[in-house]
Amino acid sequence: MGSVRAEFLKLKRSLSWAVVLLLPLMAVITGAANTVVSGEPLEDDWHTLWMRVVVFYGLFPLAVGVAVLASLVWRVEHRGGNWNALMGRQVPSLHVVVGKWAVLAVLSAAMQVVLMAGLVVAGKLVFDLPGTLPPRYFLVSAVIVLACLPVAALQSGLSMLMRSFASPVAVVLLGSAVGVLLEVVRIEALTVIVPYSLLSRATQLGTGMFADGGDVTVGGVAVIAVAALGLTAVVIAGAAAVLDRRDVRA
Repeated sequence: MGSVRAEFLKLKRSLSWAVVLLLPLMAVITGAANTVVSGEPLEDDWHTLWMRVVVFYGLFPLAVGVAVLASLVWRVEHRGGNWNALMGRQVPSLHVVVGKWAVLAVLSAAMQVVLMAGLVVAGKLVFDLPGTLPPRYFLVSAVIVLACLPVAALQSGLSMLMRSFASPVAVVLLGSAVGVLLEVVRIEALTVIVPYSLLSRATQLGTGMFADGGDVTVGGVAVIAVAALGLTAVVIAGAAAVLDRRDVRA
């Protein structure tokens, strides 16, 4: 698809890569530094380190990072006459929306790769943990990448509609707060249909935090995966329908 290829070409000199690198590393550094300063040992080795880094990262920073990336990806379209050029192209709206979303999906996956690499390095070099990160956390990491997909689709849609760089980021802060609230009060039906809550739920998988049972089960993974893919399809279709009705700007 030409739109997808074109969007990836735009990434070569994008500031998005700085976000991809710095945000997850800051999460790892913060979690490790807090552990060192507090003097509290990692009682359950890798699991404790995972809890102190990834659970907090999933409550707010990860969704905010996706929102910032979405604003960066759409920023070029809101400058000068680029929006009118976009609307004048003989390209279906769905292709444009999917192209932007695909870029965000790849960037979100890259953030998770950086997080995992930073976690392993911190575990070995800072805390001298035995062995390496257990395999189940790589499965959870894949689930987190899937849970990023509907958030990426939603934030892409918001950044498409809002010319302001900061407004979609403000929305994600509110959305993340609602997501955390749904986790705390354990309204499970809503946690799988609110993208921000679903992302938070994915980062808590296997930790026993909030409504999580503490085990990584086939059923738990399947629920998140199916919900993520379904929500993504719905949001992308909605964003494409909205873009179809947009017009050039005077």
